[in-house]
Amino acid sequence: MTKRPNILFVMADQMAPGFMPIHGHPVVKTPHLSTLAERGAVFDSAYCPSPLCAPSRFSMMAGRRPAGIGAYDNAADFAADVPTFAHYLRQAGYRTALSGKMHFCGPDQLHGFEERLTTDIYPADFGWTPDWEHPEVRPSWYHNMLSVIQAGPCQRSNQLDFDEEVVYAARRYLFDAARGIDERPFCLVVSMTHPHDPYAILPEYWNRYRADEIDLPKLGTSPDPSDPHWQRLRHAVQQRDG
Repeated sequence: MTKRPNILFVMADQMAPGFMPIHGHPVVKTPHLSTLAERGAVFDSAYCPSPLCAPSRFSMMAGRRPAGIGAYDNAADFAADVPTFAHYLRQAGYRTALSGKMHFCGPDQLHGFEERLTTDIYPADFGWTPDWEHPEVRPSWYHNMLSVIQAGPCQRSNQLDFDEEVVYAARRYLFDAARGIDERPFCLVVSMTHPHDPYAILPEYWNRYRADEIDLPKLGTSPDPSDPHWQRLRHAVQQRDG
């Protein structure tokens, strides 16, 4: 019997492909990711199924569109009876673990993973549920341009602390797997919150770029959609104020 490979799934939040040198960006420096790309496969036609992170994660886990599993916002309940790739891998004889962010909402915080090596950075309750009857009311906690205006260097942040814990727990899991007696292959998902806003980072990374060499986004304004859900999202991110 051929020995099945271990799976290490590393995920970052809000890392747009257009800002990666492997897709042609002339300024951004990503030596480690570029090395991975040179040694592995790069998918040029992979698409994010939702502009919100929790629905995107649920869709990725389930292999289904967000609308098919009711994942409309960041407070949607990811139903425990929706099978995920972690369920299928366990059925195939893998041991599965998650280190880091997945933003599962609701009582099921595993969704097929045997164990979570860290807590999540966001709450699992439904406090972020929008009022669908009043789409014109913008939630006070929603992202806006302050993330950009207030960007800058910092010494520590919750996000930096979280990602360091995620990587530490993942490395410890790999070391334990290497010297352990469990002969099952593993699937370890390592999910970090960066480069998700707030855009506060250590000075050594902030000073890596000059302000005058960073190109401005080139995004046009599209017509207002007729879908009330997307109208609410555009209002929530204050797109008309940009």
